[in-house]
Amino acid sequence: MGRNGMARAIGAAIGVAGDQALVDPQEPMPLYHQIYLVLRDRILAGRMASPGRVPGEFEVARAFGVSRITAKRALDELERDGLVTRHRGRGTLVRPGLPSRPVAANISGLIENLLTVGLKSQVELIEFEHAAPPEPIRVALGLAEGDNALRALRVRYVEKVPLSFSVAWIPGSVGRSIRANDLKAEPLLAVLERKGVLIGRAEQVISAEAADVRVAKLLQVPFGAPLLSVTRVVHDQNDRPVEHIAVLYRPDRYAYSMSLKRRRTKPANLWT
Repeated sequence: MGRNGMARAIGAAIGVAGDQALVDPQEPMPLYHQIYLVLRDRILAGRMASPGRVPGEFEVARAFGVSRITAKRALDELERDGLVTRHRGRGTLVRPGLPSRPVAANISGLIENLLTVGLKSQVELIEFEHAAPPEPIRVALGLAEGDNALRALRVRYVEKVPLSFSVAWIPGSVGRSIRANDLKAEPLLAVLERKGVLIGRAEQVISAEAADVRVAKLLQVPFGAPLLSVTRVVHDQNDRPVEHIAVLYRPDRYAYSMSLKRRRTKPANLWT
């Protein structure tokens, strides 16, 4: 590739013309970290394919309208986090083996897809205890006042990158038979079914939430970063609530996909 072709490829990767609008020197977050976040998200979204070349200090400085020192610090952060490698004479390259696209889950196959995601990922158990759930969760699980439930906090990883943070509550009638090691080895839904719970249906709400200090640290995102929020209540085949779970997903690592079909009806045509 000639010099002009390389310049066009780099320009396409980092945007060039519009990149200055993506950072703000008036923000309390340092400029170098703002640039790092932009480049990190592009790498993880697959817009800089491995082992493609990452723009160097001069290109980044020019694209974002910052000093070379600021650009260097942004690239240093990418290297520190293992997203890129640097080679004398070859420049900075996207590290091979990085996840290049978000994990996709289809709502229509909710339970099966959740099991698949669980089997392809790794989990870190943060907390495991039996406690009285907050009032809204107690009601959702159909528990009496004062009843305890199993509470499990977990961080799930895909290819060593944090995917989600979850808080699960399991009624005591089921939760008493679950051990911490169970949740380290298997997805929670698989554990429930192994314990004899036959999953029937689930209700869920999808929204958005800002990362608090603790979640930001666990998911390796900035404080206040937008996260995909999913709250789900799972019922068994007798329609008994058996799990309440609130999950926060990194939107660069997780996405819902839907297949829609146009249905011709009166008085309006609808998507189904």
